[in-house]
Amino acid sequence: MYFEVLGPLTVRTRTGSTVEVPEPKVRALLAVLLVHEGRAVSTDQLVDVLWGERPPGNPAGALQTKVSRLRRALSRTDDATEVEAKPPGYRLRIRPEDLDSQRFADLTATAYRTEDPHSRADLLREALALWTGDALAGFDDVEFLRTAAARFEEQRLTAVEALAETRLQLGEHHALIGDLDEPAARHPLRERLRAAQIKALYLAGRQSEALTVYTGLRAELAEQLGVDPGPELTALHQSILEHDASLGAVPPARERIPNELEAPLTDLVGREDAVPAVRELLAGNRLVTLTGPGGVGKTRLADEVARQAVGDFPDGVRKVGLAGSAEVTEQLSAALGIREEGALGLVAALRSRRFLLLLDNCEHVIDEAAEVVRGILSAAPGLRVLATSREPLGLAGEAVWTVPPLRQADAEQLFALRAAASAPGFAVTEHNAEAVATICRRLDRIPLALELAATRVRALGVRELSARLDDRFRLLAGGHRGAPPRQRTLRAVIDWSWELLADDERRLLRRLSAFTGGCTLDAAETVCGEDVLDPMIRLVDRSMVTATEEPRYRLPETVSAYARERLAEAGESDALHDDHRTYYAELIGRAAAELRGPDQHRWLALLDRESGNLRVALERAAQLADGTAALRLALDSTWYWFLRGRLSEARRSLGEVRHLGGDTALRSQAALWHAAFAMLVGEEHSDSALPDAATGCARAEWFLGYAALNAGEDLARSEVLVDRALERFRAADDRWGIAAAQSTRATQALLRGNLVALRRNAEEAQEIFAELGDRWGQLQTAYPLAALASITGDYARAEHLHRTGLELAEELGFRAAAADRITGLGRVALQTGDFRQAAALHREAMTRAAEHGYAAGEIHAEIGLALGARREGDWALAEKHLRRTLDWHREVEFGPGPALLLAELGFLGEQRGDARTALALHGQSLTVARESGDPRAIALAHEGLAGAYALLEQPERAARLLGAAARARESVGAPLPEAERGDVDRITARIRAVLSDAAFAAEFAAGAEEPTSSTDF
Repeated sequence: MYFEVLGPLTVRTRTGSTVEVPEPKVRALLAVLLVHEGRAVSTDQLVDVLWGERPPGNPAGALQTKVSRLRRALSRTDDATEVEAKPPGYRLRIRPEDLDSQRFADLTATAYRTEDPHSRADLLREALALWTGDALAGFDDVEFLRTAAARFEEQRLTAVEALAETRLQLGEHHALIGDLDEPAARHPLRERLRAAQIKALYLAGRQSEALTVYTGLRAELAEQLGVDPGPELTALHQSILEHDASLGAVPPARERIPNELEAPLTDLVGREDAVPAVRELLAGNRLVTLTGPGGVGKTRLADEVARQAVGDFPDGVRKVGLAGSAEVTEQLSAALGIREEGALGLVAALRSRRFLLLLDNCEHVIDEAAEVVRGILSAAPGLRVLATSREPLGLAGEAVWTVPPLRQADAEQLFALRAAASAPGFAVTEHNAEAVATICRRLDRIPLALELAATRVRALGVRELSARLDDRFRLLAGGHRGAPPRQRTLRAVIDWSWELLADDERRLLRRLSAFTGGCTLDAAETVCGEDVLDPMIRLVDRSMVTATEEPRYRLPETVSAYARERLAEAGESDALHDDHRTYYAELIGRAAAELRGPDQHRWLALLDRESGNLRVALERAAQLADGTAALRLALDSTWYWFLRGRLSEARRSLGEVRHLGGDTALRSQAALWHAAFAMLVGEEHSDSALPDAATGCARAEWFLGYAALNAGEDLARSEVLVDRALERFRAADDRWGIAAAQSTRATQALLRGNLVALRRNAEEAQEIFAELGDRWGQLQTAYPLAALASITGDYARAEHLHRTGLELAEELGFRAAAADRITGLGRVALQTGDFRQAAALHREAMTRAAEHGYAAGEIHAEIGLALGARREGDWALAEKHLRRTLDWHREVEFGPGPALLLAELGFLGEQRGDARTALALHGQSLTVARESGDPRAIALAHEGLAGAYALLEQPERAARLLGAAARARESVGAPLPEAERGDVDRITARIRAVLSDAAFAAEFAAGAEEPTSSTDF
């Protein structure tokens, strides 16, 4: 296919037929992809371009729809072009020769390098012939495409001007006059264009017209811009007045500043989005500075940008690398071939030039470079500067683009490519992929560090290389010989930056290495001492420290490793680490209380950011064998670990510190918390290893009971622990502890079927948690209260409570709890007859639970799918889900769980007409229900048995069982809601088909009067 954007957007086949691309937004999508010339365009950018400030409700879905329609449009011919999904968005797989704008750029770039005027004119004519109208006509309402069209138009006018000058060289001035009328009228203030027009008129013998054109242009420039004509146009005017003989001769071609960009030896990896982004900045700004840490690839990116932009600058592109101590003016003059006459000589030589200056490596002469750039930009309006530096130049009008480390996937690709070049045959496989990923992460995804590391693969292999990165500076001590000395080793890269720092910057940088994962300004000021604000700002400007919006300050891992060495050299390590441990011990001590109050969410977010520092503080206390300090740190961290689901970290850390010695009471508490976390991660434990709970704190004892309940341990043991903790909470007037214990007792009551206790306990807990502002606690009480509402048929309240719980869970980041709340919503949908919504919610809950390794949540949601499948008549699917969930319950030996599943399987048998199977399953269900003591579970088993006996033609017994079930439900104030009477109504109808109304009523009443324990099958 062939694509045209230099005019109305057009798509043609190889035979020249036009391909129809319907719908404006699909055409706009194609245009955006074409402007990016085969590079990937992010999903966010495409949505922003297509919909602007009014995005659709589901942006990703809406964009996918447009992409699908574009794919269909482009796939209708034999030479289809593919729209490829490529992170972070989409790209059009297209060759340069299949796009008119790319052909135009290639032709003009070749023309500008061609010395022979005849050949140059032919190339420019061929390029301009590609234009069929205004670029991207019809997209005036799409700002991005308007900008792209303006860039194309500037390139076209540059080519028109170059062709006019070439035709003047060839003596075609007569024909040229008419050809320039229209472009000169549309662009009356373009001095280069008007100069060609004036000269053509003069050479054609129309001197008075040439002078009139000049006079009119001078007046327009003064009126509209307040400036005089430039020096070249003024000199042309003077030559016409003097009848300069040289005007009549064919002049030599204008000397262009040579383009000396070296051809790259390797492909640029991972900068598909960066190159067009910087080019766009360069189109709208005369000074663009690429900043970033050493080795991040500033120079390589600048080279590629300049290489692609060469056609935009009639006088070419020139790269000047600043090195050594020579003055910047001297280096520029020498590189550009300008006689040394100070700044005035440089400015005078550049005044009329229209070229791109790539100024590389400015950081070590930053002040002088800034002054020189300011001077030449002020004097040379046609000049643009693309600079690279580890800090901005700090000039007005400077556009700064920070070059980021590579994305992880791009970093791995770069490493793989360079490793394969160093060690032929190397490839990333499932066996070494993890090691490659680790290398890339630990080297901060910095291209230079990755390339240095890749050269070691042949000798070490990736696993050994990954294992040795703690000694990275010795490991990566040899690089490519063609690189500058500052880039030949990893240490040299950092040394270069270190030597440019002031003393206070060096002192702060080495002290910042004590932090893990960054720090706040308050932490830096407390731990590092002295005034840190000013040097911190300068370190950020110099790309040695990264800053986020909070603000939070972080050293890249490689810089941190270097700074730690400097910290040790300064003899400051021990004292600084002690200050660090003290600061974070105080922080987690404050957090332990705040995490149970209204600021819970804020403190969770704060501790998330500080988790690395907290971990290091605990490790250092343990290394110093300071048992009491380590125990306090660990115990203060327990609630944070639990709320964030870091159960294994909690179990491991508590297990380590409880054996260090220290305060006996603290060790007892640590043992209880450790046992609880061990239960939650599914680890077997021995009660004999636990201290007497009376010696530990009540909260630890409660948590052990809570863990026993949630891990599916012995329900009775959980009740004993929580009841005992509650007594101690009440004695100590621990309001939070009372609420925590009562919320757990509410769930225990739910499992026992004691709805009165459930309501009493949950409502007390809810009231206290609301008073304390503890969002986690409110989430705990929402579940049993929602279950109670469902049991009593108040589905609207149940849905409200589940939705409230879901909002709380998502707000706090409790993914497992969120999955449970979605399951709860699925149950409500099921109970209200919305089977499709119920299935969708249960599937979503299963997915979320699986993503977070929450097996119990997956099972809970799958039970909902089983319930829905049976009610919709898909008995095979229902049985599949029920068997799987029953197996899980039996494996974990959670007592009450199988009662419902066995009953559901029994109802399946009855509905299939298999009375014996139904009888056996409901009998097992009744046994489990009686063991749990839940009257509702017993009632469900009796209802199932009634169905089985009705099939066996024993209607009297069946009616008595229904009566017993009704009495059991009424005993706890939870008669069967109307929406859940499906099974009972079916069974009742079968019985009534055999018994008279009077006989049924008599047997039903008899069953209701019998003790539950005597009602058998």
